[in-house]
Amino acid sequence: MSGLTLGALILAALTSLAGRAVAADPVTDAVPPTIAIIIDDMGHNLHEGERLANIDQPLTLAFLPYRRHTDALARLAHSRNKEIMLHAPMANTRNFSLGPGGLTSDMDERSVTTTLRRALKSIPYVQGVNNHMGSLLTQQLKPMDWVMKELNRYPVYFIDSRTIASSVAGSVAEAYQIPTMTRDVFLDHEQTEEFIDQQFRELVRRAKEHGSAIGIGHPHTVTIDYLEKHLPLLDEQGVAIATVSGLWAIRNNNQKMFAEGEKQAIRPALAKKD
Repeated sequence: MSGLTLGALILAALTSLAGRAVAADPVTDAVPPTIAIIIDDMGHNLHEGERLANIDQPLTLAFLPYRRHTDALARLAHSRNKEIMLHAPMANTRNFSLGPGGLTSDMDERSVTTTLRRALKSIPYVQGVNNHMGSLLTQQLKPMDWVMKELNRYPVYFIDSRTIASSVAGSVAEAYQIPTMTRDVFLDHEQTEEFIDQQFRELVRRAKEHGSAIGIGHPHTVTIDYLEKHLPLLDEQGVAIATVSGLWAIRNNNQKMFAEGEKQAIRPALAKKD
């Protein structure tokens, strides 16, 4: 798909909330309430990354590009049946450093495209993308158009981490017909067991109310301790856990995201950082 006009993107932004509400409804009463949990910021901490890879349940792990342990942990996690995402660094309103692979609002289309493409190629087994920070960039239609035009070439989905309420990232992804969903609950922006428990219960509540829900956490020790203890208890609560692509399939009548040969394969490469 060629670049969309700003008018078309604005229209998509205005209409997307209704579309997401429909997608969040359970497909059938026979499907149990289902959660997906994405763990962001993967690639820095080898020990906690290995713990997450070895959890029995089907987590989805979002890796920052070019971090010290990204390649090894992504390969390990894939071998343990985890789903792998690119956690794409995007400009934020507080001017926090993005590190290598960051997308900023002063980039032109070529820079955005090249940086994103190299980051995708640096993540083994990548199946999806979500934004790392991004409270500034995800509000801007033109950079989001460039991002989604590039992602549309590949068999990847996009999750709007929704770091700011006025994000248009999910809307632009929808306009490109990229499989997309939005984060419902952040699990651990306060790193205490009590807070994580409160947020995890909210995630389950939303899944029971709407059929499914997506939570995002981070590789903090307290978060991993909590997940190791509480994920095995979901069955007795009548709640399932799925990867992001599995949850998307539930919301979309088990259809495949992409037809065979429809998209260009991502060819892994030792990508440059700039």
